[in-house]
Amino acid sequence: MAASKSGFMKDALILFAITLISGVCLGFVYDITKAPIERATIEANNRTYKEVLSTAAEFSEVEGSAEKIAALTESGELEGLGYGSVAIESVLEGKDESGAVIGHVINSLSNNSYGGAVKISVGFDADGAITGVGIREINDTPGLGLKAKEADFRDQYVGKNADSLTVTKTGASADNEIDAISGATVTSNAVTNAVNAALFYLHNCMN
Repeated sequence: MAASKSGFMKDALILFAITLISGVCLGFVYDITKAPIERATIEANNRTYKEVLSTAAEFSEVEGSAEKIAALTESGELEGLGYGSVAIESVLEGKDESGAVIGHVINSLSNNSYGGAVKISVGFDADGAITGVGIREINDTPGLGLKAKEADFRDQYVGKNADSLTVTKTGASADNEIDAISGATVTSNAVTNAVNAALFYLHNCMN
């Protein structure tokens, strides 16, 4: 009985040691990879910002925007607009070489895409017209929802300057309409509603 108990304790100690060493190793690997991953994410985001607001030389967070976003989220106002589960993540101002603000980039998301969340960046010029829509994150079906990343779909938003946009499956005939991706209406609506969230913030929260 004593020998059995001793064997159990020995096995438990070995298991504990293995778990401890594994945890330390994982923590060490995480510390090593954390910074490169963060740098890669920042670089990818900056490329997207430049893509949607190509005339800007640099981007920085709009002062006070984090507080405005928090207040908007807490108020639940976005939830009542019929855009589904959308949110604003951050708001940036784009500056030219002289440091003058020439437009903005609003990062928004929709949780209602076919593969879950779709995160986008929407560029706006000084007059509030959309200069570009970039996809920062999407997990939809290749050949269907992932077509949202293609220029043929994203370029439809460029030049739009409306309070909100809608998706149509019968061919866009109005300035506020976006043609759905064939076979991926859910994704089309999710991207468009994320754009609508950005439009709402631009028109109601920027001043």
